[in-house]
Amino acid sequence: MVLGLNTVGRKLLWSVALPGLLVALLGAGYFWRGARLAATDATHDEALVLAEFIGATFRMPAPQGTVPHAPVEQLLRADTRLLRAATELHVLAPDGRIHWSLRPEEEGTRHPEAERLTAPHTQQVQSDARQTEVVRPLGGPECMSCHQGEVAGILHLRMVEPEVHRELTDVLGSALGTVLVLGALLVLLTALSLHFFLTRPLRRLTAAMRRAEEGDLLVRAEEQGTDEMARLASAFNAMLARLTAMKVEEIDTHRDLQVTKWKLSLKEELEERIAELALLFDVARSLNSTIELPELLSRITQLVPERLHIPDFSIMLVNADGMLEVKSNWPPEEPLEGMTFRIGEGACGRAAETQRAVYLPDVTQPSCIFARRGLPEGHDSGSLLAVPMVHLDTVLGVLNFRRPEVASFAAEELELLTAVADQAATAVKNAMLHTEAVKLTMTDPLTGVPNRRHLFARLELEVARAQRFGTPLSILMVDIDHFKKLNDSAGHRAGDEALRKVCDVLRTRVRKVDTLARYGGEEFLLVLPQVSKADACEVTEKLRRAVVESPQLKAPTQPGGCITVSIGVATIPCDATTQDTLVDCADAALYASKRGGRNRVTAYEPGMELHPGRERGLGRSSEAPPPPSVAKA
Repeated sequence: MVLGLNTVGRKLLWSVALPGLLVALLGAGYFWRGARLAATDATHDEALVLAEFIGATFRMPAPQGTVPHAPVEQLLRADTRLLRAATELHVLAPDGRIHWSLRPEEEGTRHPEAERLTAPHTQQVQSDARQTEVVRPLGGPECMSCHQGEVAGILHLRMVEPEVHRELTDVLGSALGTVLVLGALLVLLTALSLHFFLTRPLRRLTAAMRRAEEGDLLVRAEEQGTDEMARLASAFNAMLARLTAMKVEEIDTHRDLQVTKWKLSLKEELEERIAELALLFDVARSLNSTIELPELLSRITQLVPERLHIPDFSIMLVNADGMLEVKSNWPPEEPLEGMTFRIGEGACGRAAETQRAVYLPDVTQPSCIFARRGLPEGHDSGSLLAVPMVHLDTVLGVLNFRRPEVASFAAEELELLTAVADQAATAVKNAMLHTEAVKLTMTDPLTGVPNRRHLFARLELEVARAQRFGTPLSILMVDIDHFKKLNDSAGHRAGDEALRKVCDVLRTRVRKVDTLARYGGEEFLLVLPQVSKADACEVTEKLRRAVVESPQLKAPTQPGGCITVSIGVATIPCDATTQDTLVDCADAALYASKRGGRNRVTAYEPGMELHPGRERGLGRSSEAPPPPSVAKA
């Protein structure tokens, strides 16, 4: 049996059965010892009584005529119960010889322990567990008449424990052994009972609990009987069932929580996408709300820092020289407009070259030196993102985004900014197409100057301004001399070239506020705001001489070997007060120059409109003869 205390059964065995056994053993031992002591004392007392009785018998006088001490001898020879308890009974002489003995064959012989027995002169009693020995001297004054000295002899008595005493002590000893055996059997039975009814069920329950502790909530304890262990197992099973249900609920809750988190993440992602789409929609709406390129660039510059929270931003477009030019930037106080970068130079140039976004998380890194090339002062730190504006595989420009923080652009933001760049590219392309369309509708495609439609729109504004502020307004009607002859002799291509060259000469010699437009055919109209009639005639003469002296306008087929022009001048308010009248006056002055021999300047004079020669806007023949009624200017 294992004596450890690692089980409840063993603890109960040690705390209940063994103490009971120990108490039983101690009780039996106590009673056995008490009985043993009582038997020993009884034997002791009997031995003393017998010795005293025999001593008293020795002192009795013998009857007349009998052998001395005859009563003693009769007593010693008698078969009495008192003497049966004596195993040895000797009467010794002082010299150690045996006078009387229970065994007659010993009489007359010397006792083997004569020296020990004859040495003391007082009574001595020795008792042990089985017998009592009494050594008593015999004699006294009454014996001195027959014996010399006070000691007439020595009584040696050895008395064993009575049979009844031995039986009693044996019974008690047997009882003690029986108690020990029964106690051992009781301990064994108790141990077996505790093992089968307590320890083993507890071990099974502990094993089930351990498996449950390890996470196996489907395990169940055995429920046998109706005792406390069965009820404990039932309660444990009920607890496990509840825990299993709670675990299932936890799993369901965890799954629902995961689904909820997933839905929330989808919702957040959806909200972010919706916000991005809303931003893209706002960007598209804002960008598509105008088709004027300057206004569009201004809106992009204001929208990006406001909605995308980017402090530094610039927009570049590819100019006519094929270089990236800064058209607009934020903040506006930094003078970056007009800066140019070659394709492939810096981050913006590389983005335009590769048609892919270039992201520099930290522009101070050595690996970003080439991409950082071309950055203006104050932009050489933080993170930089250059996104090209590509439309149908054509790079229109680059959007530059910069933040002072390192690695401040996330991957999602890169996608958003790329989408913004795509929107901006579409809007910029539409604005460019609109500008080109407007230019085509407002510009003469051959000469590149405003056409008749733009001319009259501008002339209407200038006439209204002159009338409002009371300032003069002069117009010049210019016509190329003998233009039909040039077409007939050199071809229409040469005529077109002559129109372009005359237009270039005139355009380079007028002010920016002046308007040069093609009026129709070989005719041009010049609008000179705030120029008096005299000043207009002086300017007109310079223009005529410039045409004549221009080496580009040499034409052997023309009279004089060069191309010449005839010009008519009219002014508000001295010649006319309305737009139509002003144009008629200039036209009449022009026709007067034609009639006056061409290659000359004629200022309008009253009466010239009476012979205009043709209706305004139709092609005039350079060879038409001048009417005789119109005077020369």
